[in-house]
Amino acid sequence: MTPHISANKEDIAKVVIMPGDPLRAKMIVETYLTDYRLVSDVRNIYAYTGKYKGVDVTIMASGMGMPSMGIYSYELYKFYDVDTIIRVGSCGGYTKEQKLYDLILAVKAYSKSTFAQVQDGESSNLLSSTESVNLKIMETAKKLNLPLSVGIVNSTDVFYSDVEDFHKIHSETGAIATEMESFALFHNAKHLGKKCACILTVSDNLETKEETTSLERQNSFTKMIELALESIL
Repeated sequence: MTPHISANKEDIAKVVIMPGDPLRAKMIVETYLTDYRLVSDVRNIYAYTGKYKGVDVTIMASGMGMPSMGIYSYELYKFYDVDTIIRVGSCGGYTKEQKLYDLILAVKAYSKSTFAQVQDGESSNLLSSTESVNLKIMETAKKLNLPLSVGIVNSTDVFYSDVEDFHKIHSETGAIATEMESFALFHNAKHLGKKCACILTVSDNLETKEETTSLERQNSFTKMIELALESIL
């Protein structure tokens, strides 16, 4: 047990699929898993462990933002001996090419955040996810005939910014979308010698102003979830 996770060590699987929203975690479990049980609900951040096609997996919410992702991913890696965390979440597209519900595999995360610097002195603003996990996800997407964009995302600390210019970020970093958690996950995995990946669904587009509803984001991102689950087999 930790200050934020009430599960026993043996209750958490070696692979964790991590949406941000606790209700999305609940939906994933009830839709796709068998023999599942709730193993932690501290602060209503639900964690369930069950089986997907016979393979043990934990589905646990991360909450919103890098501080929240940073806490949960660190504790899972450090104190529960989790080997791999795959984030599944929503993102905002930066260009007209990113259509609503498109899938993105974040192979790198750029951020202006000081999260990594404060955590262990890391000075880089660009961190990578794990190549072997990414290759498995890309192979699985091909088998499932799911179009998958592969690229850099911008992990921001601020959802409502009056000064951030997404055109400039796209031009300078090559980021094709924005979200709020992957940089912290990628850093903790690097810091602790673990594996990570991040699959995102485009929920809105900053260029075209298209967007989905909160209910659609909770319940409709099935392709992303199925890709993550199939990739652990």
